[in-house]
Amino acid sequence: MTEKKAKAKVKAKKSKKRTFQVGDLAVYPAHGVGEIIAIESRSISGEKHDFYIMKVIENGMTIMIPTNNVESVGLRDVIPKKEVAKVYAVMQSKKEANTDNQTWNRRYREYMDKIKTGSLYDVAEVFRDLFLLKLNKDLSFGERKLYDTAQILLVRELSTAKNIDEDAVLTEIESLFDPEEAKN
Repeated sequence: MTEKKAKAKVKAKKSKKRTFQVGDLAVYPAHGVGEIIAIESRSISGEKHDFYIMKVIENGMTIMIPTNNVESVGLRDVIPKKEVAKVYAVMQSKKEANTDNQTWNRRYREYMDKIKTGSLYDVAEVFRDLFLLKLNKDLSFGERKLYDTAQILLVRELSTAKNIDEDAVLTEIESLFDPEEAKN
């Protein structure tokens, strides 16, 4: 009986999807923090569907997200302030894989896949790896773009979570890396 109850709890938790309200901040994978500016119903192929209308803070882009697809597209809440230290710990941890032995396009694909997950921890890993790599050699054009994307996603969400200026967050992030240690 206990096992059945545990399974029922897990099933209930899975069926309880995250809902957002107008004015809520959320994170859309690979685009970053945005604000839910409206919830609209539209008729598509004769069926009524509800959509979150989200405006991305970084570039003003508007995204329509079906309310029943929130989990599948990866829309999530901004990380809580208490999680910031864990993100910083990811950036301070040593790389496991030696990225120098990979070709830039292989690294690019791996990093892009991580950014697309929407996980801030994955974005922090990409930023860390590319930050350390650029200290030792020039990044390819694609890697520089990924580095910039990772930095924007990271800084925007961390500044939102901590409710501080983006420049202050960038300074904090850069202070996590000791250039002398990184070169060794």
